[in-house]
Amino acid sequence: MQVQTISLPGAGDVTLTVYLPQQSKEMPNMKNRPSVLVIPGGGYRMCSDREAEPVALGFMQYGYAAYVLRYSVQQAAQWPNPLRDAECAMKTIREHAAEWDIDPERIAAIGFSAGGHLAAALATLGNCRPNALILGYPCTLDDMDCVQEFGAPVLDTAVSAQTPPTFIFAATDDNIVPIRHSLRFASALDAAGVPFEMHLYARGQHGFSLATPFVCAEESWLHMCEGCSDWMPRCAAWLDSYFHIGR
Repeated sequence: MQVQTISLPGAGDVTLTVYLPQQSKEMPNMKNRPSVLVIPGGGYRMCSDREAEPVALGFMQYGYAAYVLRYSVQQAAQWPNPLRDAECAMKTIREHAAEWDIDPERIAAIGFSAGGHLAAALATLGNCRPNALILGYPCTLDDMDCVQEFGAPVLDTAVSAQTPPTFIFAATDDNIVPIRHSLRFASALDAAGVPFEMHLYARGQHGFSLATPFVCAEESWLHMCEGCSDWMPRCAAWLDSYFHIGR
């Protein structure tokens, strides 16, 4: 695996970490592979490590190249700075498509919580949009501090027929970002005729990431949210229906 971190222009300390599978003649389908841009959550105050590299490595096992965007946070997160960071990341990925041996038209963006807000903004308002969108317990409405404090837009009203196919997962007992954020966004996708798949879990609360021992340090939390861990293989299968990995 090749790993490199690129500094991007932005209002804060913005970086894009690139994870590329090693080429091998034994694995010819690794050429011109699809990829995933990972956007961690953190309330626009930080970028969660739990929703960064572990998620990138998770997608790599399914044959994806992956990238982690650490975008403008805290005082630098006033809108539209984070959106400009995400647009710059997408543009950088596409500009390096030949060098990194990835398909510039098979790039998904996944975001968690406030990172889900940024990923959804990129897919609905961005000038350089992903080809598929994945949202983990996303913040999409204007009743959250992470949106109000930084002037970020409401996103269910930004959905249109040009929004890419979307995969959503969340827990109905989320005590930080109410489930209505996911439901309202899904309803907007339905109204716009955008294909989507949605998985809602009864238990998991907020921020479960991969819901594995690797990212859930507390035993009680892991026991509560371990049923959510199947979102990754479900998501990979859903992406394959659009990106046709190995075909």
